Amino acid sequence: MYWFLLFMAGVFESAFAIGLKLCDGFSKPIPSILTAIAIVLSMLMMSMAMRGIPVAIAYAVWVGIGVAGSLALSYLFLEEPISAMQVVSVSLIITGVIGLKITSTG
Repeated sequence: MYWFLLFMAGVFESAFAIGLKLCDGFSKPIPSILTAIAIVLSMLMMSMAMRGIPVAIAYAVWVGIGVAGSLALSYLFLEEPISAMQVVSVSLIITGVIGLKITSTG
């Protein structure tokens, strides 16, 4: 359950990162409201996940999911360019996140 919450917190982190771009400095009401909701949900789920996962592990996994998700979403929906080296680098982050999950006792 804790790992599911952490995964969902990372998904909402990706959503709020993209939302920050779309809300244009919080000048657009609907994207701003959706971004604020994503921020609150991400923080709430992250906090709940930390009940059973050590802080350093939870934070690293949360950030890793957020980085990978933000890169993918910005490429797919914002048409931002992505380089081969960025894909390799994010793949290394994902490998690290998997390693943290495998070796975690939480």
